[in-house]
Amino acid sequence: MSVIMVYDVGVDRVSKVLSIARKYLTWIQNSVLEGEITEADFVRLKSEVLRVINKEEDSVVFYILRTTAYMRKEHLGVVKGERSIVL
Repeated sequence: MSVIMVYDVGVDRVSKVLSIARKYLTWIQNSVLEGEITEADFVRLKSEVLRVINKEEDSVVFYILRTTAYMRKEHLGVVKGERSIVL
């Protein structure tokens, strides 16, 4: 499945949440990550994030797409965090 993760967390937790999320997804913009992920890894990601965030102050949103067939992505300006292929 394809997932887009968007988060708004306290400044003292931003680096922890980003570090966890980058294990599973690709950073594309400040507080936004995306990528293909298995159901099992998605469960792990949510579990790890829940251990770090403050549920009374922080917000993490996952947009879950079963397929990318109907998704179109357009960039304006600088493209951040794109994976590069090294040969």
